[in-house]
Amino acid sequence: MAQSLPEGESLLLRTDFTDDAAWAQTLAAVIASYDEDTETGLTPIDEAAFDGLTLDELVELVDGQTYVFLADATTMTDSEHPILAVDTSDEDDRGGYPVFRIAPSAMAGVEVNFFLANMDFGDFADNVDDDGVYRGFDQ
Repeated sequence: MAQSLPEGESLLLRTDFTDDAAWAQTLAAVIASYDEDTETGLTPIDEAAFDGLTLDELVELVDGQTYVFLADATTMTDSEHPILAVDTSDEDDRGGYPVFRIAPSAMAGVEVNFFLANMDFGDFADNVDDDGVYRGFDQ
C-alpha cells in the first residue's frame, strides 16, 4: 500500500486495475471535457500501489486535499465510467465522507470549480441525477 498520495490539488486516483481499456477510455473522456485554455489542477494518478484503496484508507492518506476523484471498480465496470468524487474535508453524520459520481464528460465543470473554489461539493452533489451521477446542470 502506498504511504502517501502524490502531490497535487485535484487528484484523479485510479484504484481499480482490472481493465486498462476502461481506464484509457475514462481518462480520454475526462481530458476531452476540458477546453484547451481551461485552468485546471487535475493530476491523473495511475500507480498500482493504489489498487484496491478503500475510502477509509484514502482518508488516512489525505494531506491537505479537500477532495479526491477516484476511478474505482464502478468506474471501470459501468459503461458510462462514472468517477467517484470524495469530499475529504468533513465527515458526514454517519461517520463517512460525502461522495457522488461524475460522468467523465462533466468532469471539467466539477474539477475546475473545485480547483478555483468557485463552487463547493454540495453544489454538485445536490444536482446528481436519480442514479447518483452528476452529468451537468443542463441535463
